[in-house]
Amino acid sequence: MDDISIREFLEKLGSNEPAPGGGGAAAMAGALAAALASMVANLTIGKDGFKENEKEMEMLREEAGAMEEELLQAVAEDVEAFKGFMACLKMPKGTADEKEKRIAATAAAAKQAVLVPFKIARSSLDVLRISVRLAEIGNPNVITDAACSAIIAFAAIRSAAYNVGINLKYTKDEKFNKCVSGEMENMTQYAASLEDDALSAVDAKLDA
Repeated sequence: MDDISIREFLEKLGSNEPAPGGGGAAAMAGALAAALASMVANLTIGKDGFKENEKEMEMLREEAGAMEEELLQAVAEDVEAFKGFMACLKMPKGTADEKEKRIAATAAAAKQAVLVPFKIARSSLDVLRISVRLAEIGNPNVITDAACSAIIAFAAIRSAAYNVGINLKYTKDEKFNKCVSGEMENMTQYAASLEDDALSAVDAKLDA
């Protein structure tokens, strides 16, 4: 997945193959949000009037770059998690022993299929936090790009949450499911408040 073009990725996404799917799209959206955040930082650093926050801006740029790389890697990780889950579903189930092994393997693969989009959501939340700060102290000439970064990062989180939810059905682990679903709900609620913060900061500057 690392070596294909954007067009090739979209062709794969739109094909009759089930992967990449929503999880990969969420990861790609998060990476786009991170790239936008980097752009806002780059167009703020070194500009007159922003020297006071330059060190923080450089740190935000570095963090955004790291999240972009992590989310790009997650595109491939999501594909592999899905393939692993599907491989387990194809395991033989003719005997009681085969059925037991298939159930255990499927449950383990389902957990991995949960953890990848959960990671995507968490990384996208980091991007969203960065976007909020960029909206507050970034160059006003690119302030709407900070807004776009926040909106896209939030969309990535919500998309990943749905992928987490559907895969929880197959883990056969109530304790794990309760923990992950609770954290995912808290993450989504927090993300919604962060998106509001980012957009409020941008709107205030646009109205000034």
